[in-house]
Amino acid sequence: MKIIDLTQLIAADMPVYPGTEQPKLTVANTIEKDGFRETLITFYSHTGTHMDAPFHIYADRTSLDALPAEQFVGKALVIDCTDVGEGGTIGMEHIDKTMADQAEFLIFRTGWDRYWGQEKYFGEYPVVSMEVCQYLLDSQKKGVGFDVIGIDPVSDGNLTRHKMLLSQRDIVIIENLTNLEKVSGGLFTFAALPLKYQDADGAPVRAVAIIEE
Repeated sequence: MKIIDLTQLIAADMPVYPGTEQPKLTVANTIEKDGFRETLITFYSHTGTHMDAPFHIYADRTSLDALPAEQFVGKALVIDCTDVGEGGTIGMEHIDKTMADQAEFLIFRTGWDRYWGQEKYFGEYPVVSMEVCQYLLDSQKKGVGFDVIGIDPVSDGNLTRHKMLLSQRDIVIIENLTNLEKVSGGLFTFAALPLKYQDADGAPVRAVAIIEE
C-alpha cells in the first residue's frame, strides 16, 4: 500500500483566499518553561487544503459535522485537465464516463498548484463548466476536488458553481489539493477527513490517496 499526501502545509505565511487573514500559529507553552510544547492555532475554516459543506452557502443545508464519516472516503479518479489554458473551462470532453461513473470522487488536476505561493495562484485558473457540475449531481458523487483555490473563479462573487452543487445534494468540495501528478492510472481510494467542530461550514483536511500496490 502506498500513501500519497495531497495536502498543502498550513503556515503563517501561506496563501489564503483574497480578503481572508492568514493563520496564526503561536507557541503557547514551551518545553523549556512548561515541560511540554503547545501551539495556539487561529485560522479561518476554509484555510489551506479544505472542504466546503453545503452549510457554507445555505443556512438550511448540511454542515460537515452532521455528515457521516463515510462521506469523506471513497473511490476516486484524477481527471487530467493540464491541457486547459489560463482562464479556460474544463468540459465533459475531459471526462471518460466509463471510468468516472465508477468513482465516488472526481479530482480535477489542472497543474495550477505549481503557482502556490505566487500571486498568479489567485489569477485566471481553469474552472469546470456548468455541464460538469450537473454531471457531478446526476452521478451522485460524494465529492469533487481541485488543485486550485476555488471551484468558482475569484471574480465570481455570486459563487455560481458552489450554489449549484451545494443547494441540491450532500456533496462536498475539496479545494487547494496538491501532488495530483503523483496519482494516475485509474481508481484509487481517496480520504479527506475534516476537523469535526460544531456547525462546520468548512474545515481543513488531511487529504491522501491510498494506492494498492
